[in-house]
Amino acid sequence: MKPYIKLFDFQQQVNYKNEILSGLTVALALVPEAVAFALIAGLSPLTGLYAAFVMGLVTSLLGGRPGMISGATGAVAVVLVSLVKDFGVEYVFATVILAGIMQLLAGLLKLGKLMRLVPHPVIFGFVNGLAIVIFSAQLVHFQDDSGQWLSASSLYTILGLVALTMLIIWGLPRISKAIPASLVSILTIFGLVTLFQIDTKTVGDIASIKGSFPPFHLPSIPVNIETLMIILPYACIVAGVGLIESLLTLNIVDEITESRGRGNKEAIAQGLANIASGLFSGMGGCAMIGQSLINVSNGARARLSGIVASVMLLVFVMFGSSLIEQVPIAALTGLMIMVSIGTFEWASIRTFNKMPKSDVLVMVLVTLVTVFLHNLALAVLVGVIISALVFSWDNAKRIRARKSIDDKGVKHYEIYGPLFFGSVAAFLEKFEVQNDPHEVIIDFFESRIVDMSAIEAVNKVTARYRKAGKVIRLKHLSPDCRSLLDNADELIDINVVEDPSYKVVTDSI
Repeated sequence: MKPYIKLFDFQQQVNYKNEILSGLTVALALVPEAVAFALIAGLSPLTGLYAAFVMGLVTSLLGGRPGMISGATGAVAVVLVSLVKDFGVEYVFATVILAGIMQLLAGLLKLGKLMRLVPHPVIFGFVNGLAIVIFSAQLVHFQDDSGQWLSASSLYTILGLVALTMLIIWGLPRISKAIPASLVSILTIFGLVTLFQIDTKTVGDIASIKGSFPPFHLPSIPVNIETLMIILPYACIVAGVGLIESLLTLNIVDEITESRGRGNKEAIAQGLANIASGLFSGMGGCAMIGQSLINVSNGARARLSGIVASVMLLVFVMFGSSLIEQVPIAALTGLMIMVSIGTFEWASIRTFNKMPKSDVLVMVLVTLVTVFLHNLALAVLVGVIISALVFSWDNAKRIRARKSIDDKGVKHYEIYGPLFFGSVAAFLEKFEVQNDPHEVIIDFFESRIVDMSAIEAVNKVTARYRKAGKVIRLKHLSPDCRSLLDNADELIDINVVEDPSYKVVTDSI
């Protein structure tokens, strides 16, 4: 019998072995990533490692998606580069704390539900772009310090070790899933390099990871409006990027595990984690899709794996740095390449000819922005805006009016399709005010008035008929539409069918 327990508030049985081994694997993969992201931002390696420990521990304990891994990320590092260069590391700590407060407020205000506005093509583009970014980030390990490709012997050596790593990760699960394949691959490559004294890059060649427990440290900066104006723009971007990447990662892990995380709870946890990171000398961060996929692919489904990964990372820093610095980069590179291959939505390519052209455009554009600008928030924002514009354009063309004249000589306009800012022009063109009979009825039973632009369009139509001396009546309008229409009491007809109860989007709602 495998030992199972229930851990914390997540009602799922936990497999100790899978959780612990997966956490150890993730901890090994976190080391070079955290160091690299810290160096990208112009910070010391320990700043990234401390952030990975604090972010991972807090979100694993309090987050809304057990099994998801958080830490120092490239998305946050890129934002902080200019801040570090112009103002120094103390301003980074303050920025991260402020960003955490913003994320905490977003979670408390339940803004996580806004992720439902992100269309599937945007998620496809985001995931594909991120997979390409993860892959391209590994290419630096095949180059020397000057950016040139390694010499033939060194290049063939690391290529062979990377290929062997990938082969183990691909093939071992087909034989046995008793131990995570990613951990076996790292240990195998480490053993081969040590046994045969193979000359290849190691973690220690990037930077030393030796350190102590993260020191508590209040940012040493002036507390005034000028400082706030300096850090506020960076904090807003860090908070936005962090939430977007974390909530999208949550959705992806949800799909893989066929379960449902809690976005608002994750936003609160991310905020608390960033606040703690800034107070404990870390550079902040967010969810890490690569490490999260490693974790869930190893069978981890609960909080224990993330806790183990965070604690083991700190153990490496405090006690095991000399050993971890000997781990070959090739093993971690092969692991991350397999993550990028698994992350890419290959099905999205096969459906190119089946998807609407607008969706393909959005997906490709989000991918390109992610790859070339490394700005995940901008990529998602661009995708959402374009999708919204396409949706509005398509629906703007769907407004229709069936016209008929009854036995009493009354003309009926039966409107169907959404009436909103995009369709008001087409709506106004439907009416023949001068040629219509003395009495006209506009029926909205199959339509819906969506916003204030639509209300204004209805007002314009009624004003035209009244100016022409004709009787105009409106049917099947919701109560809030009545309250917003001019002279509604004179226009609204008594309906046989009960009026709808939807709400019109206004500034006051």
